[in-house]
Amino acid sequence: MLEEFVEDIAEAKKKRKDYEKLMRKLKKIKAKKLDAFFSDEHDKQFERIDCLDCANCCSTTSPIFRDVDVKRISKYFRIKPVEFEKSYLRRDEDDDLVLKSSPCSFLDEDNSCLIYDVRPMACREYPHTNRKRMEAILDLTKTNSEICPAVARIFKSMEAQLNVTTK
Repeated sequence: MLEEFVEDIAEAKKKRKDYEKLMRKLKKIKAKKLDAFFSDEHDKQFERIDCLDCANCCSTTSPIFRDVDVKRISKYFRIKPVEFEKSYLRRDEDDDLVLKSSPCSFLDEDNSCLIYDVRPMACREYPHTNRKRMEAILDLTKTNSEICPAVARIFKSMEAQLNVTTK
């Protein structure tokens, strides 16, 4: 299963230019229809993919931690928010709070999350393919196609459905 996920991600990386063409088509679709399109594909892919079999997002990227996330997680650990920040987080080039290191400090050996019930909103919503206003995050979604095999498969399916031809 993991090999299949690696192949999905590798294929998405190879198709970067093709997905630019797909993005132009997606941007022409009306917002509600686009949201429904992504939501349907999201549901199809997550019926077949279990995140615990992959955890590439947790292994390679960091979510953004909002102040409310820091407070909630700090409370869970029974430490002050400033202690949590000092131990686990840093400010990135966009001045967002992100993890100091990768893989995620809270990723367990079995790919489960040690703070699942209090995880950041960015983790709760990842890969952001079943939300409203997809048009606002299409570029992020294209980036996520190179991290999450489900998103890679969503793009592959959409490319086929919209008859986006290459070359």
